[in-house]
Amino acid sequence: MTDCAVILAGGQANRMGGGDKGRLMLGDQSLIQRVIRRIRPQVGAIVLNANGDPSRFDDLGLPVVADSVADFPGPLAGVLAGMDWAAGQGYEWLISVAADTPSFPLDLVERLAGYHTPVVLAATPDPQRGRLPQPTFGRWQVALRHDLRIALNDGVRKIRQWTQARGESLALFDEGDFFNINTPEDLAWAQEHLQ
Repeated sequence: MTDCAVILAGGQANRMGGGDKGRLMLGDQSLIQRVIRRIRPQVGAIVLNANGDPSRFDDLGLPVVADSVADFPGPLAGVLAGMDWAAGQGYEWLISVAADTPSFPLDLVERLAGYHTPVVLAATPDPQRGRLPQPTFGRWQVALRHDLRIALNDGVRKIRQWTQARGESLALFDEGDFFNINTPEDLAWAQEHLQ
């Protein structure tokens, strides 16, 4: 497989009261276990992006990489950490997925790989804007990592500020494909609708 994946778990989970949001239980598995189970068949390898003590994830059996840019600059820093790891493993493409979105499509990678731009982001239909990007779900050409590092060090924090300048594509998925869990209410809804 030409793609590897980074699971973005480096956020501070402020709306959930802090801590590792991916460790919250949904049914009999944590969110992050569900994410791993969905992405594993689609890629050649997985790395986890998380800050702090990496040993707290030892039970997952994944390598853990921290942001290389200080002060929690957001998901782009996690993508960069994943790109650096991917480059060291010989991968040309990186798939990013969020640790708090446990039911993304089982054909995510295949559909993102159908586009021939250096960055492809998932998107869902939006009545006002046409397509609503889901920017933590994307396919990134690993060779862009040096450019991304410069942008982050120059203060760029918004994913699309950087991706649009790189000629992004938006891959359209279904409306409910990327339900993410940000609040206790979201988790309760997900528990109620667990299939």
